[in-house]
Amino acid sequence: MDRTSFTAGPGEIGPVFLSEEQIQQRVAQLGAEISRDYAGKDLVVIGVLRGVLFFMADLLRAISIPAAFDVLAIARYGPTEQTQGVVRLTKDLNEPLRGRHALLVEDIIDTGLTTHFIMRTLRLHEPASLKACVLLDRNRRRIINVDLAYVGFEIPDYYLVGYGLDFREQYRNLPYVAKFEPD
Repeated sequence: MDRTSFTAGPGEIGPVFLSEEQIQQRVAQLGAEISRDYAGKDLVVIGVLRGVLFFMADLLRAISIPAAFDVLAIARYGPTEQTQGVVRLTKDLNEPLRGRHALLVEDIIDTGLTTHFIMRTLRLHEPASLKACVLLDRNRRRIINVDLAYVGFEIPDYYLVGYGLDFREQYRNLPYVAKFEPD
């Protein structure tokens, strides 16, 4: 996909940071690791809507063992990335977790506050185990430590779009991750 076809909008797409090929190669590796680690276990993969959809779909296809999946939805009070607002759950799980092995899948983790909230909420469902997998770990901005079992890429403090990441709900559909310069 040509990135020039996405230049009209509220900002400028910069250079490709992670190509579609790089992403798919790493997702395949993560899927193999997860398949190995959860072989013979009752696995439930959980995503947080909406940005994780692309990563989670590809990851589920890369997992070679039976796995159920479900999604959560959250809302944050505060309109900007810099706002450390209150997080609330707007859609809970449909899939029961009690006694099953849960894997939270996130597209990007920054401060760790939202992921910490979600992990705490998932523990209330009494899973046999609970681990986290993230495509992009921007740990330089971490405020609260989050134990990540699987990390796709560690990234610097760039604003990125594509492969589920958005700017004002735009650019999620790019098959790669690119730097972004808002107007």
